[in-house]
Amino acid sequence: MLSLQVLDTDRGRSFLQNQGDLRAVRTAEIPAYRGVIADRRGEPLAVSTPVISLWADPRVLAAVPELAPLAAALDMPLAELRQRLERYAGKRFMYLQRHLVPAAAREVLAMRTPGVYGEREYQRYYPAGEVAGQLVGFTNVDGAGIAGLELAYDEWLKGVPGKKQYIKDLHGDAVRDIGVLEPARPGRDLRLSIDLRLQYLHHQELQRAMAMTGANAGSIVTLDAHTGEVLAMVNHPVYNPNSRRDMSPDQTRNRAMTDVYEPGSTMKTLTLVAALESGRFSTETLIDTSPGTIAVGRKLLRDPRNYGQISVSEIIQRSSQVGVTRIAQELGHEPIREVFRRFGLGQPPGTGFPGESSGLLPSRNRWSNIEKVTLAFGYGLTATPLQVAHAYSALANGGVLQPVSLLAKDGAVSEGRQVVAQDLAREVLAVLHRVTGENGTARRARVPGYQVGGKTGTVHKVGPQGYNEDRYVALFAGVAPVSDPRFVTVVVINEPQGEEYGGGAAAAPVFSRVAQGTLRLLNVVPDAPADIAAVTPAAAKVSG
Repeated sequence: MLSLQVLDTDRGRSFLQNQGDLRAVRTAEIPAYRGVIADRRGEPLAVSTPVISLWADPRVLAAVPELAPLAAALDMPLAELRQRLERYAGKRFMYLQRHLVPAAAREVLAMRTPGVYGEREYQRYYPAGEVAGQLVGFTNVDGAGIAGLELAYDEWLKGVPGKKQYIKDLHGDAVRDIGVLEPARPGRDLRLSIDLRLQYLHHQELQRAMAMTGANAGSIVTLDAHTGEVLAMVNHPVYNPNSRRDMSPDQTRNRAMTDVYEPGSTMKTLTLVAALESGRFSTETLIDTSPGTIAVGRKLLRDPRNYGQISVSEIIQRSSQVGVTRIAQELGHEPIREVFRRFGLGQPPGTGFPGESSGLLPSRNRWSNIEKVTLAFGYGLTATPLQVAHAYSALANGGVLQPVSLLAKDGAVSEGRQVVAQDLAREVLAVLHRVTGENGTARRARVPGYQVGGKTGTVHKVGPQGYNEDRYVALFAGVAPVSDPRFVTVVVINEPQGEEYGGGAAAAPVFSRVAQGTLRLLNVVPDAPADIAAVTPAAAKVSG
């Protein structure tokens, strides 16, 4: 006994201590807190809350004679509990319930059912719910990011679990902590560029637009005109990341970054850039659009009516297909395609968001005559709403294209790329302002008290047999205020129903409401007479 209990020999005190430790001392993981995702003003978008997960040792629990009280406490049918025990027979671990609020878990643990244990974990909670769900993304049940920015920045957000030792009793219950071997290291926080106030505004207006137009999907994205930061990005359909029981992949897509469309007449703005850069055209150059139609190969392109001889500026104001076709035939498609490329089309935005699309800017050895022309008014290429907004941001930023960012830049703005001369960018903005005037296609985009500009687009959707005559995508790309641009907003309404399906009727009014709220929230001083109000008369069926 002296040798076993006192003397420090191979078969002495150390031996007994080691044998005791092997039977009673265990190492447990200390869960790490995942970093907070917040908006640019510090409002939380994703936080981790402490929860308790209940687990069982099936060998021990199966021997309990009466399982009904436990099943009732778990709100689980007794038959289901027994089936699970049979399925895990011979194993030493199975979950009973994950992520219970601590109070509810402690009520179950207080029953002291043999073989039932609890472990502390963290569960992700999204305070903004569906308003920012598609951008922020979500985690799986084990706390790993599997969608959106939760996935893109998983390594940054996730912490490093720690380790601790504890002593267990004969029943497997922890009776005393020995100490921490390695402390848990929490994940790092992430601050996004979006402003949650604007995000709520955009979400509300998009849902309103869906109800008013009967559309099946849509997106709105707003960029800071000078920094390239995404201030708001919303989509429809939506889902709630806090309740995913009926969630479908269609709801979780961040369509503003993953879905591509032919941008249609919104590209006429960049065709105008190519025309002005060529030196062959000015905004006042007159072009004869008579008789209101023009044949390109076997295709007849037409305007809503014969505009006659109009200036290049009026061609953009009225979204004249005939006028743009004549410009495209004079320029050739190469200078137009080069401007599109310089403005970021056909290239990924580089945000790091999972699944972001680069769209398609065609590059081929042989172009048909109609392909050379339709490129100029936005057919034959594809882009995401974000890419269109990014291209317009260069015009709003004195010709400088800044990288798009989903993270707050905190004043550290790069120099960007000068993609068009500053004076030419200002000239194009002046034309975009006229588009919202009395003779433009975007009268309903106007904002009381502010000078705004933009361009409408109405695109026929492609079906199995080619372009559908009765399915459309309505777009509007706008800048506010044009006197000193603060932001660019792009609205996309997919398949609006009824008579008002054009960009000027379905998308421009959404821009007006979004821009009005954004200007107010950003405290932008009005730059136009207060009596200039948004107009409400229905636009033409197709306002390009």
